[in-house]
Amino acid sequence: MHDPLFWALLGFALTTSCTPGPNNAMLTASGANFGFRRAVPHMLGIILGFPAMVLAIGFGLGTVFTALPWLHLALKYVGAAYMLYLAWRIATAGRGKGAGAAKPIGFFEAAGFQWVNPKAWIMGVGALAAYTLPEAPVWSEAARVAAAFLFSGVISCTLWCGFGVAIGRLLTSDRAFRLFNYAMALALVVSLIPVFIL
Repeated sequence: MHDPLFWALLGFALTTSCTPGPNNAMLTASGANFGFRRAVPHMLGIILGFPAMVLAIGFGLGTVFTALPWLHLALKYVGAAYMLYLAWRIATAGRGKGAGAAKPIGFFEAAGFQWVNPKAWIMGVGALAAYTLPEAPVWSEAARVAAAFLFSGVISCTLWCGFGVAIGRLLTSDRAFRLFNYAMALALVVSLIPVFIL
């Protein structure tokens, strides 16, 4: 397929999906604490949830935020509160082996998180603005962007969760796991800084 715009979009999707951000910090922690298999619902929530959000933005949800700026601000604060909650869950996660152990983030929780993830909004709106043709049908352009992120999401989620699994094998003590979880929780909290200074 000779479509330079699509290849540029795919490069953007891969780059933005694979760079550190809230989803990747949570996936790394999930892989380390619960293993690859138990983190699959978390991965699928991101892989399918983000393209669904891109489709919604492409079909006009972004214009709602332009018309109602207070709604965008409310989403920002709700998203920040939710990210702090998820950081707390990461910080207090165990190895996931005992009956009373913490549970990994599930499919619906991960899919829902995309709607309050600031990096996801920047990626989705940026891709729709830069890599679509105004003369083409909205549905086909939004579907192309969503497809690019679906593909890049599979790669990114697999890599970051696998990275977490590898780290988990290196952490041989409960203290090391706690320190790792604190570091991942802190990374998630730090990712909020750009949200409030931009």
